[in-house]
Amino acid sequence: MMSAKMGSPKGTTKKRVGRKPKVIEHPLSSETEFTNREIGWLNFNKRVLFEVEDSRTPLLERLRFLSIVNSNLDEFFMKRVGGLKRQVAFGVTSKSSDGKTPQQQLVEIRTHVLQMVKDQGHVFSKVLKPALKEKGIVLLKWKELTTKEKEQAQKYYLKNVFPVLTPLSVDPGHPFPFLSNLSTSLGVTLKHPDRDEKLFARVKIPQVLHQWVRLETDKKNEYRFVSLVELIKENLHDLFPALQVLNVMPFRITRNADISRDEEDAEDLLSMIEEELRLRRFAEVVRLEHGPKPDPWMLKFLQEELELTEEYIYELPEELDLDYRGLQVISDLKIPDLSFEKWVPAVPHAFLDEDPTQIFNVIRYHDHLVHHPYESFTATVEKLIRSAADDPKVVAIKMTLYRTGDNSPFIKSLIRAAESGKQVVCLVELKARFDEERNIYWAQELENAGVHVVYGVVGLKTHAKTTLVVRQETEGLKCYAHIGTGNYNVGTSRFYTDLGLLTARDEITSELVEFFHYLTGRSLKNNYQHLIVAPVNMFQKFRWMIDREAENARAGKPAHIFAKMNNMEENDISMALYNASQHGVTIDLLVRGFCCLRPRVRGLSEKIRVYSAIGRFLEHSRLFYFRNGVQDPIDGEFYIGSADWMYRNLHARVECVVPIYDRGLKEKLWEVIQLHLNDQRQTWEMNSEGAYVQRRGAEFGVQQLLMSQARQRAVMVEDDAGESHS
Repeated sequence: MMSAKMGSPKGTTKKRVGRKPKVIEHPLSSETEFTNREIGWLNFNKRVLFEVEDSRTPLLERLRFLSIVNSNLDEFFMKRVGGLKRQVAFGVTSKSSDGKTPQQQLVEIRTHVLQMVKDQGHVFSKVLKPALKEKGIVLLKWKELTTKEKEQAQKYYLKNVFPVLTPLSVDPGHPFPFLSNLSTSLGVTLKHPDRDEKLFARVKIPQVLHQWVRLETDKKNEYRFVSLVELIKENLHDLFPALQVLNVMPFRITRNADISRDEEDAEDLLSMIEEELRLRRFAEVVRLEHGPKPDPWMLKFLQEELELTEEYIYELPEELDLDYRGLQVISDLKIPDLSFEKWVPAVPHAFLDEDPTQIFNVIRYHDHLVHHPYESFTATVEKLIRSAADDPKVVAIKMTLYRTGDNSPFIKSLIRAAESGKQVVCLVELKARFDEERNIYWAQELENAGVHVVYGVVGLKTHAKTTLVVRQETEGLKCYAHIGTGNYNVGTSRFYTDLGLLTARDEITSELVEFFHYLTGRSLKNNYQHLIVAPVNMFQKFRWMIDREAENARAGKPAHIFAKMNNMEENDISMALYNASQHGVTIDLLVRGFCCLRPRVRGLSEKIRVYSAIGRFLEHSRLFYFRNGVQDPIDGEFYIGSADWMYRNLHARVECVVPIYDRGLKEKLWEVIQLHLNDQRQTWEMNSEGAYVQRRGAEFGVQQLLMSQARQRAVMVEDDAGESHS
């Protein structure tokens, strides 16, 4: 562990390698004070795309990153482009923080997306496919198959594909078919042999089947695949016998997921969310993607039927891969040399005891900070809930669930606890975007088992990650708590970096009791002394701590702010940080996604640095540090929690941030901060224009170093989470 007497908040003085981000002096205005949120998000996706382009990334992982880029763009169009498109339709002209109208933002978004689509196609067809071929993984078109392979593919098609297909034609008796969100289809232009007019038909590509079909081969270590799209294209005559196929064009649609709702008028939140899910299926189309060299007649037909203007239509350079997520069957190949090293999370020594009740003794006498996926989620957080469900001394369990995943062990534990007579309260956030259907199902399962299920505070999405366990002990009731930065989801715990505090400190747990009273009973408590709770006191507390650093700097005391989060856009927080910078506070912001604050602007933000880390694990933890004038940086204030510095998190969500009081845990967090600030492999630094430059001066990045440290600190035990990579 690094010494507490490290001196400078930057840690080492190792020379940084690579281009130094420039500092430009700007006349101040909204355009120069802030960057655009939407373009900042697209720039984040470019950094993910760089992992595809970077030859240092293992080959199969590059395919996986390509899939992530595709998935990210899908969500961006559903959430952000859909919302902007609706604003334009309603004549909204209010400007973003950087001074752009919705229409101006849409124009700029299209320019960036067109380039990103072009870059994706290039790296896939010109870089990845040849590299895969060199390793014996060949992605084939129909004409490239041998006679034997064509026979094999034909047999697969007739047995597994043909029965699933449903060709849908459009004519006076058959209206234009419903196209489901993110579905890939073949558009087919047909002609009846006795008529002159053209007909349109649609064949949906089945998503239940692998999008690349593996062919048998006699050669060892050779993997040959043909695209499912290609396979269906070559057999269209079976679907439209006696009709002439004039043209075929793969296409894919994206629908708006940003459905407006008035929760205040909804008598039943559950019914409202169910109705929203139904409406989302039929929401307006916000993007049409199609293959190269489209049939003009068909494209015009689709454009009219989908009511789309040209700015929402995108031509992709590689027709077989409108959705790169279909490459998962290839990226999942078990070829160790082409994948990340298998990672098994370490089990901290304190949690090795197999007696489930011992976990309460472990937490009672010492706070524990767990860092996932470096340290096991299953053997720590999940174990606490599992043990609490089975321990007869536990009388109550209270928990917030935002995204929990399928087949959740937490749900099973809560149901078991309720069935054994324990008081179990679970807040299920029905409004967790894209997880609504799953959360509705789990809420009903919990209610059926006797769990007290609540849906949060009206008008606010509950995003906090908290658990409270109440146990009857010799001296009376004792509370145990977990407060974390990530969801209670075993699946994402394998490849999201998150922090969690396990504690029995009375000052923390007593306020967590009242926090749950706020969630379930609408308590109006507003004088939390330890927890920082949104929207009760979080914005005010963070502003106060930022201003306190500025006062310390003016008084000549040590002043440093470090904040790690997913995204950053709260303008008042940004202005407070600008003020602190101008008074000499060193400010380091590690923001994975978009950051609307401009660093390194002369006269405005010269002391602010903004970084972004991209790697095999998704950086998801929220960590905040304030030096508070102390000589030894370890004596500063450390916090972890669920909130980003975003307007929605600080003002329109229920969030919880907890202070770290144990000095040993502070040292652990300080070491994490130093590793991030000095990383020379996977960290990007933002300049005043919003552009990022990657540091490239080291072989191993911060995540690899944290994996190595976890091995050294703890016993490696295979747990239920298994292999961990994204």
